[in-house]
Amino acid sequence: MRSLPYFCRGQVVRGFGRGSKQLGIPTANFPEQIVDNLPADVSTGIYYGWASVGSGDVHKMVVSIGWNPYYKNMKKSMETHIIHTFEEDFYGEILNVAIVGYLRPEKNFDSLESLISAIQGDIEEAKKRLDLPEHLKLKDDNFFQVPKSKIMNGH
Repeated sequence: MRSLPYFCRGQVVRGFGRGSKQLGIPTANFPEQIVDNLPADVSTGIYYGWASVGSGDVHKMVVSIGWNPYYKNMKKSMETHIIHTFEEDFYGEILNVAIVGYLRPEKNFDSLESLISAIQGDIEEAKKRLDLPEHLKLKDDNFFQVPKSKIMNGH
């Protein structure tokens, strides 16, 4: 995947409503045009990297790019789980994402419990990999220095 690290930003939109409710793992979703414009060599699967909301702090994250086989999605999605507890939803805010590495391909699961277990494993693996010096330096990339004029809702 020559396109990594891959940087993108876009407005957070409502997703399928499953991340927090069914999985206990809240995700921020990008609009379709962001997903449609991913480089061709960024295949479906689970990735890790850095993310921030607006001009806020940069946090570790995992992102699922694909069809979510367990849910049999009809359209490709890009769902980011920021490894941080936010006090409230941030629909409409700008999400800044730097995808730095690949964890695993997308796959189906035979139960919700096995899906949740795999996601929790992905989160733990992402935390470890992002502590490596070559990934840690991207946390301070200029990409995350978002000018206030680019932020919506005055945040």
